[in-house]
Parts: sequence; structure tokens; C-alpha cells
Amino acid sequence: MKLAVIGSGVIGITTAYELTLDGHEVTVFERRNTAAEESSFANGSLIAPGWNAFTGMNDHRVRALMPWASGGGALPLTRLPRDSEWGWIWNWLRAGKSDRYASQQRNTHQLTGYSHERMRSLTKTLQLNYDRTESMLVLWRTEQDQVRAQAALQIMASIGWNHQVLSARQARMREPALNAETALHAALEITGEASANARQFALQLKSEAQKLGCRFEFGATVNRLSLDAGPTVTLTHTSNNTILGTSMTVRFDGAVICAGSTGAALLRPLGLRLPLLPVWGHSISAAVREPLDAPLSAVLDAHQQVSIARLGQRVRISGGHQIGGTTGVNSASELKRLYQVLSDWFPGAASMGGMHGTVQEWQGTQGCLPDGLPVLGPTRLPGLWVNMGHGDSGWSMACGSARALADHLRASAPDIDLTGYSPARFGL
Repeated sequence: MKLAVIGSGVIGITTAYELTLDGHEVTVFERRNTAAEESSFANGSLIAPGWNAFTGMNDHRVRALMPWASGGGALPLTRLPRDSEWGWIWNWLRAGKSDRYASQQRNTHQLTGYSHERMRSLTKTLQLNYDRTESMLVLWRTEQDQVRAQAALQIMASIGWNHQVLSARQARMREPALNAETALHAALEITGEASANARQFALQLKSEAQKLGCRFEFGATVNRLSLDAGPTVTLTHTSNNTILGTSMTVRFDGAVICAGSTGAALLRPLGLRLPLLPVWGHSISAAVREPLDAPLSAVLDAHQQVSIARLGQRVRISGGHQIGGTTGVNSASELKRLYQVLSDWFPGAASMGGMHGTVQEWQGTQGCLPDGLPVLGPTRLPGLWVNMGHGDSGWSMACGSARALADHLRASAPDIDLTGYSPARFGL
């Protein structure tokens, strides 16, 4: 089939690659001038099928919405909710109930685990070379942090995910550079976890897709989708935000929307309403100052929900998710928190100034659905497919989501059950 893929973040690129691999004629439309420029540019680097059990397992989500909130399940507001945000927050609070949450986590683990396997297969088969590590520790500062994690540990045990509780001494042996002055009660080592540079992976896979015949149209803003007599994409080519010409219309046999937080706007004129909320995430990336003071792989501060990962010669600190934000304006308070967590655990790890101090502060949006799962598969409109709404698990789910969607599109049974991710649960 002749297919359009809208969006060239890591979700769009993996989708385009798998569809092209299956023999489809694929064109990717991207509003930016290069690939992986938005949510995939400097996002959290964890590819972690296990650690998702620790995010959002909180019976006190109302308190977690407060501006000063941090820790598991925290999604603080930077302002009063607006319009449809109230409904999203209400459904998010309901999704935090223990019975709903356990089901959500099983679906999350299924997709992220499958995605991790597919990423490893692609890396080996295509001989991709990108910064990555293969281990991770979840750090508990206090006994209370460990107690809070018990419900999540039960979920992990029920699905057979390998993990091991370590004493503080054992954890410091795994990561010798952990600051001895920062209190550490215990840690969790989760087998099979990884951290990797999503943008490096995405750009290399893009090149592989192009070798197979996939086309990429950059500076192409898709402003309308029509499904009359088959999917039609109406777009405007731009360069440096300056319109160069009039709109052009291209007809396809099918279209897959992988546009992240902007995807809901393309669906709305078609009568499809997806409760996709942009959540703002933050990261800091800096060059390693002293290798002996830097992490060997990746750690996650369970209380602050901030990760610190070693990516080649750089360290990336990620976290600070908020509802509300301003494009191009970093949250000073969230960046301050990331710097503080880095200082708590690895105070001498990164070069923060001087001739060799190259610090990159990043803020981006991630499209989140209130139940924490993406929409993956066909909509009720013929020829229209969606692969979005992954939230902060986009990198963890990208490869698996793409392969499963490609299998479904060619009427071949995917390796995993896609029922829990069906667009139909939102009436799509």
C-alpha cells in the first residue's frame, strides 16, 4: 500500500521502518527540518520494561497534582486546569485506583518488554551503533520509599519480571560513584533494563528506512486529513517557519498518525476526539567531567522520579513532568530539581562550566492519555491508523509499537495482544 506516516520522532521513524520493511510505499511527513527534533530530541533515555511499575503507583494522586509535589505518581500543575484538562485529570485520578492501575501496568510491561526485544534485534541485525548501557538501579532514599514500592513489586513478581532488592552497601558496590553523604536505604536492581540515546537510534534507523525506499518530507506541516475516497493529506511546505508555497494535496491508501502531542488536532476535524494532554518533561545533558565520579550505567531516584544515565561521554538527567508549560520557556524550578538530584548522587560527574562545560537544558512535550497507555491500531475510519499517546514511555515502547502495528496492518497476528491499546476505548 501507499502509506503516509505523520511525524518523524522515534515513534514515527520506527513505524516507517517496519512498514517499509513489509513492502509498503511509505512517505513520512515532518513539520521540522530534521528528524527527532521534538519529544525525541533529549528525552529520558531509559528503555525500562520494569521501572514503569514505579511511576504513578500512588493512592494519593490529588496531592500529587500540587505544584510542590514530587515522587511516584506526581504530575504537578503549574497553573489552574483549563477546559478539557479537568476531565483528563478526573480520568487520570480514576486510573490511579489499584485495580485499574494493576491492569494498566500489565499492559505497559507487555509492550515495553516486547519493544525492548525488538530494539535489540534491530540493533544486532542492522549493526546500529548508539550510546547505550544495559543495567539500572532504582534507589530508595528511605525505608518509606521502599514500603511505597511494595505494591509495584507485587505486580512485577506476578508478571515474572526479574528483580533483586539490594542493601545500600550492595548498591554502592554496583555504582561506586554514588555520593556517600546522600542517605541510601536500599535499591532495586532490575534485570534487562537499559538506557540509550533515542535520537541517535532514530537517526540511524531513518537511514536504514531510506535504504529500503522510504521517503522523508521535512518542513512539511500537515494541516488537514481527508478520508473522502481514501486518505488525503493536505500540507504546506515550510522552511524556517516561512511558507514557501501554496498547499499541496497527496492521496494515499492509508495514513498513520505518529504526531505525538499534536496528533489530536488532526483527528478532531474527522470527528475523532482523543483526550491527549501535553505533559512537559525536562532534561539536562552534560559532558562527563571525571569518569570515576560518573554513573556506570543508569539510576532512578524513586522518590524524585528523576533518572541519571551515562550515555557515552555524557550524562543525562531526566524528569520534572508537569501539566502546563510554555513552548521555548524552560521551567526554572524543574531544572533546579534535576541539578539537585545530580548533585545528591553524583556531584562530580558532569562538567557544568568553563571551557569544556557544555550543558544542554531541554524541555519538550509528551502526549499523554489519562489511562497511561497509548492508542495503537486502526480507527473506526477506514484507512486511518494511530500510534501515539505513549507519554514518557515513548522510547520504551517505540520499537514494539511499530512492529505490532505493521503486523496488524498486514492482517498478520501481532506477537502481543493489542486489545488494551485499542483506539476504540476512546471511541476512535
